[in-house]
Amino acid sequence: MTALTGLDPAPLPCDPAAEARTADVYDRLKDLIAPMDWPLHAPEIDAIRTLKETRNAVVLAHNYQTPEIFHGVADIQGDSLALARQAADCDADVLVVAGVHFMAETAKLVNPDKTVLIPDPRAGCSLAESITPADVRALRAAHPGVPVVTYVNTSAAVKAEADICCTSGNAVRVVESLGVARVIFIPDIFLAQHVARHTAVEIIPWRGTCEVHERFTADEIRTFRAGYPGVAVVAHPECPPEVLDAADHVGSTAQMIDYVRRERPERVFLVTECSMSDNVAAELPEVEFVKPCTLCPHMKRITLPKIRRALETLAPRVELDADLIDRARVPVERMLAVR
Repeated sequence: MTALTGLDPAPLPCDPAAEARTADVYDRLKDLIAPMDWPLHAPEIDAIRTLKETRNAVVLAHNYQTPEIFHGVADIQGDSLALARQAADCDADVLVVAGVHFMAETAKLVNPDKTVLIPDPRAGCSLAESITPADVRALRAAHPGVPVVTYVNTSAAVKAEADICCTSGNAVRVVESLGVARVIFIPDIFLAQHVARHTAVEIIPWRGTCEVHERFTADEIRTFRAGYPGVAVVAHPECPPEVLDAADHVGSTAQMIDYVRRERPERVFLVTECSMSDNVAAELPEVEFVKPCTLCPHMKRITLPKIRRALETLAPRVELDADLIDRARVPVERMLAVR
């Protein structure tokens, strides 16, 4: 991956013409972004729109991005699985990944001939950093013949050591698709435990955690239920088991959003990174979102000025060795084939 040079880009000056051209975006976000803040976002969104046309580029934004990115400049939105699927089908020349580095690497794996940009390569992930290729090889040596299922929240180098990838949304289906009695499941311990409770396959876990989801507690859920009677609690499977037990529904970020769209609860608590609540609230203003402010510091490294600079300079690029791409793409493609 190319290095990030220089300081964070200076924001563009306020521009009333840009505000007028982006009025359609602000109309969707006016309940989430204060009027005094919009003049700071409008010139960036306006410039990014123009640059996308010039570069034949698309922006892929994870559900944890802030609303001005998610609704303002993203062409493809979703969880890790949705971004991987749509990246594989994308016909743009340039892909800008508004997410963390493993997501940008995954986009490069399925689009090796395209330019893939990560606006800030320092946007990491505690799960991806919790395991190395050497760790995977050691697990294989300790459990000969047992296939390795890796969560997509891992580096390309770790994916290259696995048999198949999964996301939180398809983990059970992926594990069962192998038709074996035991699997090694890396790196999230809580997702592994969740999968073990929903399949007869024996799960051999690794002890990685998400620094956002591991912080939620069952006591916190009970406190919110007491303070907000009737609140629907929807949790991500990267949370501890006692949190999942206290929830009304458990699912990936896409499944959490689908639940809110389908059930339309009067009040809901999404037990995940809190920017997702803002993004769904823009779509469903009739639902009250109860939000603890639990932010992913890595996702928040991605900003509008950094996206603009990436499109202006076509950097930082994700660069992967051809052999690594060949090896790591196989488990990703196997995952995408599981329906």
